[in-house]
Amino acid sequence: MSTFEPPAETLADVVLVDYGLGNLRSATRGLERAGASVEITDDPETFAAADGVVLPGVGAFREGMENAGPLREALTDHAEAGRPLFGICLGMQMLLTTSEEADHEGEGEVTGLDLVPGTNVRFDVDRKVPHMGWNELDVERDHPLVDGVDGSGSETPQADGPTGGSVDGEYAYFVHSYYAEPDDPDAVVATADYGVDFPAVVANEAGNVFGTQFHPEKSGETGLRILRNFVEYCAER
Repeated sequence: MSTFEPPAETLADVVLVDYGLGNLRSATRGLERAGASVEITDDPETFAAADGVVLPGVGAFREGMENAGPLREALTDHAEAGRPLFGICLGMQMLLTTSEEADHEGEGEVTGLDLVPGTNVRFDVDRKVPHMGWNELDVERDHPLVDGVDGSGSETPQADGPTGGSVDGEYAYFVHSYYAEPDDPDAVVATADYGVDFPAVVANEAGNVFGTQFHPEKSGETGLRILRNFVEYCAER
């Protein structure tokens, strides 16, 4: 039985960016359960009226950046104005500057949003890719996104649900072959281990641009707590 109680009223208005590669249905359900009113759109003019913007994503870095190209300026303006921007999975990788993925596919360099300077690199050849399934989060530093869940110490994915504290020691659901390497080590908020400690959550210096390599909308009550943290952060800005 779920211990996560959704709020009785809407806390924030959130735009979910539709650029053709997002996991929109489950992301919408998760955000609504976390207390958001969600508008799915590809219209950058809607960003200014929103309390926060979510950039979801499943697929290749090049295709993501090409599809989101018409939105690049609006996303950058939103972030540079100090407003919340949340990248999920591919969306998190798009927050960085570049990715090895295009070079690996022989497609040449592709430029990301460069809101969290760095590059995305492929897991070593001795690792099975994609990295898929539940993995434990290790919180490296404070950030509003990772508040709200006690580390249970359990080795099972969805242990005790949100009870205060942080997401340290909780489990999240990953599907990816590349991971972020920010230029600034302080950009790493939380890590997970897959033969190498890789960033599971990153954020810019100002703290308003952040992303999760995992899918919070598929990560049980820990993911819902993270989505609620995001919605509450948007409501407070």
